Amino acid sequence: MEQTLRLLDAGEAALVAEFGSTVDPAINDRVLALDAALRADPPEGVRETVPTYRSLMIHYDPLVLSREALAGRVMALADGANASRAAPTLWTLPCCYAETSDGEPCGEDVAAIAALTGLSPERVAALHAGATYRVYMYGFAPGFAYLGGLPKALAVPRRAKPRPPHPANALLVGGGLAAVGTVPMPTGWYVIARTPARLYAPERDETFPVAAGDRIRFEPVDAATYAALERRAAAGEVVARRESFAEEATP
Repeated sequence: MEQTLRLLDAGEAALVAEFGSTVDPAINDRVLALDAALRADPPEGVRETVPTYRSLMIHYDPLVLSREALAGRVMALADGANASRAAPTLWTLPCCYAETSDGEPCGEDVAAIAALTGLSPERVAALHAGATYRVYMYGFAPGFAYLGGLPKALAVPRRAKPRPPHPANALLVGGGLAAVGTVPMPTGWYVIARTPARLYAPERDETFPVAAGDRIRFEPVDAATYAALERRAAAGEVVARRESFAEEATP
């Protein structure tokens, strides 16, 4: 059922357009449609838009644009904007669940996930690699991508206590969601694999190549292939494949 749009103030210089209260593809489509409409023809005074799972935060200059004028524009655009946007991109990211050539585990928490789910480690990796994920939003850290579409069998709760910093470009699961963590940091998520692909690359023109609304699939590779791709990615090569995505009923 379609949620009613609510407008909420976030201080004196930001307005939040809230479309719902759940992680849902249809709600996220409305968020992204409004974001695209605002970016295509932004009112003078809008500084930045920040899409999330279920809402769009709009930062603006209240000395240039009044709250009332912005709210009116948002309501008009939300009413007229449908969820049709440019076709999302499907990204295939290589990933490794095994140990690296120097014995460092890429999927260091696979055994813990297997114990929590009652699945074998091999089945955990296969389920994770067999899904198609939707990129709902970036947040928390540069390039940290929140993904929907995790198989229900892997919907483990987050840790009761954060673990030590995970490695760069770790693939994470926790709380029924998946994520790509680009920079090392402590986390309550579980590390299921690693990818040599960079979702955050400030040295490239495309700092964040993957957009909200895009889809991601993971392609398992062995340790030797992972090491070779890691070297290529470190040299600036884009090792993720991209293609257009045919819409289907995936979360």
